[in-house]
Amino acid sequence: MKSLANYQEAFLAYLNQQDYTLEPNGLYAPIDYILKLGGKRLRPILVLLAVESFGAKKEKALPASLAVEIFHNFSLVHDDIMDEAPLRRGKPTVHKKWDTNTGILSGDAMLIMAYQQLHDYPSSQAKQLHQLFSKTAIQICEGQQYDVEFETRNLVSETEYLQMIEYKTAVLVACALQMGAIIAEAAEESQHKIYEFGKLLGIAFQLQDDFLDAFGNPATFGKQIGGDILENKKTFLYIKAKELGNEKQKDELNRFFSVETHKNEDKIQQVKDVFEATGAKKSIQKAIEAYTHQAIKVLNSIEMEEQAKNHLLEFSDWLMTRKV
Repeated sequence: MKSLANYQEAFLAYLNQQDYTLEPNGLYAPIDYILKLGGKRLRPILVLLAVESFGAKKEKALPASLAVEIFHNFSLVHDDIMDEAPLRRGKPTVHKKWDTNTGILSGDAMLIMAYQQLHDYPSSQAKQLHQLFSKTAIQICEGQQYDVEFETRNLVSETEYLQMIEYKTAVLVACALQMGAIIAEAAEESQHKIYEFGKLLGIAFQLQDDFLDAFGNPATFGKQIGGDILENKKTFLYIKAKELGNEKQKDELNRFFSVETHKNEDKIQQVKDVFEATGAKKSIQKAIEAYTHQAIKVLNSIEMEEQAKNHLLEFSDWLMTRKV
């Protein structure tokens, strides 16, 4: 993981150079708080990794990497408000530390700031970056809306769910990689392939996140375990449990997911028991592996230096085996 740590260090050094001690403090302090709250910085790392994979210097991609990270954190601030989440990376969410109005307004400012990072690229690159970024942004909003609608629907198909996580999560991973390829002036075919690699990897990442939400370690996950269950989210685990379960297990899930509660540890454990008994837990683990392998197949078809490909493979392997 040393190579990935180097990209992370380069990004964090650049992030720490940014000055968010601006006025009004009530707008900018929450932005500084969420951006410096931690996290693995996966998406900005991918921008830097991609640009060097196609033969350019990572320094050229630092503003774009910051754009991706600011946008990602903007979406988290607003998602946390919508989900009424108390914790983010083990710390109070912005709307809990301040208030909901602050979370909305500071999040709006972050969206604008993300686009500002792309202004200084050469005009032809800036146009491509803005078009890709805008397409990604609207897809993320579409994915979030699907996610909200699924909470109140009795039936969500596996296909619908996979499309939702593709839009809500995977397209930003794909965008990060293609932005690096654009900045490096990679061939158009390579840009499309690195995007596809990122999309498949992003789906695997979100499925892994769903798995960790139910079965992760609270000390390392950084969010409330069982949050999706309490919010009645129709995740891959839920969908597979409904598909694979017997009538009694399906009835149990219907009962659990018809109850609106935010403080019921018994519900979390009992639903997790159903996920295990039906084989849904094993199904999601197989799906994570399958999407990761599809991503690697696409990666292997891209023309790039073997060392660069190995760094991307290293990232894929880490994503697939990160601690629970």
